[in-house]
Amino acid sequence: MDIIALGLNHRTAPVEIRERVSFSGDALEEPLRSILSLPSIKEDMILSTCNRVEVYAAVRSFDEGIHDLKGFLSDLPRIPRKQLEKCLYVYRGEEAVRHVFRVAASLDSMVVGEPQILGQVKSAFSQASKYHAAGTILNRLLHRAFTVAKRVRTETKIGNRAVSISFVAVELARKIFGDLQDKAILLVGAGEMCELAARHLITHGVSRVTVTNRTPQGAQELAQIFDGRTIPFDQLLEALKAADIVISSTASPHYVIHYSDVARVIRARRNRSMFFIDIAVPRDVDPRVNSIENIYLYDIDDLQGVAEANIKDRKKEASKAEEIVEREVKRFCQWYESLETTPTVRLLRSKLEAIRQKELRKAYAALSLSSEKERTVLDALTSAIVNKILHDPITLLKRVDQNSSSEILVDSIRRLFRLEESDAIEDREDQEP
Repeated sequence: MDIIALGLNHRTAPVEIRERVSFSGDALEEPLRSILSLPSIKEDMILSTCNRVEVYAAVRSFDEGIHDLKGFLSDLPRIPRKQLEKCLYVYRGEEAVRHVFRVAASLDSMVVGEPQILGQVKSAFSQASKYHAAGTILNRLLHRAFTVAKRVRTETKIGNRAVSISFVAVELARKIFGDLQDKAILLVGAGEMCELAARHLITHGVSRVTVTNRTPQGAQELAQIFDGRTIPFDQLLEALKAADIVISSTASPHYVIHYSDVARVIRARRNRSMFFIDIAVPRDVDPRVNSIENIYLYDIDDLQGVAEANIKDRKKEASKAEEIVEREVKRFCQWYESLETTPTVRLLRSKLEAIRQKELRKAYAALSLSSEKERTVLDALTSAIVNKILHDPITLLKRVDQNSSSEILVDSIRRLFRLEESDAIEDREDQEP
């Protein structure tokens, strides 16, 4: 049996291909069951996001599994198989394990360290479990992946700094104001960038939104999204007085917010701080505004500079995260290799024999046995008991072939008899909140 990860992502396939092979998160039952019905597949899971579509599977045969999965993906959107194969990547065994761990830990994301992917992986695994597509192998693989992601989050700073323009704006606003509760936003313009930045600020506590735009309809549509209000564009100066955070993104060729206007506004506000986010090109806000006390102005280049510096910091932390991944890959592969029947039989015999010898020594001492005959009888008795206890599980292990659920039986026996100390350690970690 083998583990494979097959798929495509933002690096290997354009969006027009990705969207044709994507799956809806709440409609995975049929595709999961379809994959499971393929003769080469023992277990499967589908991860489908805007940036990737991947199938994780435990297969009876690597070559047949890859052939079957490629056929399944190419049949769905009727993409010619050769065209689809140009976009696909395939990982096998240890490489597949490493890939799954890196995906869950956000080391393979478009933005390294972004937090959304872990939730998406958990949701995908939940669906695979719900429809009985995930078994012993994928269960263990994904729970270890969740542990890896948790370790990366807690043991590195990979997700501590914002790397998108909109998140940088939130980070800076929190540095300026601390708590964003009850802060008021003024959106100047009704473009996508304004909307995105406002969404993130509202998520972090901002509650009052006012929109102004040269086109009233655009202002009204954006205001409805945030349950906010609109104000005529020619009343911009009055609107500034009530705003703590101003996000401006118009198509104006000239400044729409001038130095003299802001100087009057800050006096009217009794010097209460204001944060201007100018994401327009050409700029909407006169850069001299930044020289006014208690005014904080960041344009698109300022925000991008902060984001790029944060990306560099994340890359440094990513190297630490990769070390965590490598250690966890080794541990998982050791467990996976232990599912072979022969080493389990050997370990089981060895453990029970060690217990028998230890208890024999205690018995010899307690009974003060000096006769070799008595010792031989006791040794034969205990040996016979151990052999009879082992007979049924070992017979069953040897009888089970690789086309059935042997790994479930092997894993259960190893856990029941605690054949490796590492298994006991992993069990305790899996139970931690």
